Amino acid sequence: MPGIPAFTVETDAAGNQDYTLTIQILLLMTGLTLLPAALIATTSFLRIVIVLALLRQALGTQQTPSNQVLIGLSLFLTLFIMTPVLDKVYDSAVAPYLDEQMQFQEAVKLGSKPMHQFMLQQTREDDLGMFAEMADVTLTDPQTVPFKVLIPAFMTSELKTAFQIGFMLFIPFLIIDLVVASLLMSMGMMMLSPMIISLPFKLMLFVLIDGWALVVGTLANSFVVPGGI
Repeated sequence: MPGIPAFTVETDAAGNQDYTLTIQILLLMTGLTLLPAALIATTSFLRIVIVLALLRQALGTQQTPSNQVLIGLSLFLTLFIMTPVLDKVYDSAVAPYLDEQMQFQEAVKLGSKPMHQFMLQQTREDDLGMFAEMADVTLTDPQTVPFKVLIPAFMTSELKTAFQIGFMLFIPFLIIDLVVASLLMSMGMMMLSPMIISLPFKLMLFVLIDGWALVVGTLANSFVVPGGI
């Protein structure tokens, strides 16, 4: 008995080409290896994890919370923020493809539109224009911006926004450090590290203002998500 053909291409009445199931599985497995890079480059994960890392540094708690805790919180917060976008991807592309109502290429094209819209709404115009100029791409319609321009512009904008939020987080804790350092200097206790004295006050301030809820809520509300969070 002959085996399953390793590679076949079928053409429908509309002229669209579809690959055999083995090739589709191979493409899917290859795409899964790129999932971590896609998570960082196309979702809200980048901004969240940088802000949380800067918050830990502002508190001066060294490795508390640990990297595993920060990444876990960032992942679930990313899933919470991206749920409306992922729902649109599933309804418009994944579900019809699984029901064999559309071909693989069409599903990929339709599934990329909600992600394209989400990334475009978070990207600054100057960053988008800079990468479009470097790629020699003329921007006529925002909906036609290629991903090769949109992804680096999106990541650059996310880095800028994350550092802006981190700067605002640093200010109250920096004031506490300055006050404690000035008091120790005035008392002649120059050999005592100000960080040891200021750390309990920073933790107390952060707990009293319900800092984690404020930071997480601010991060979630800082994203413009089609359809709302």
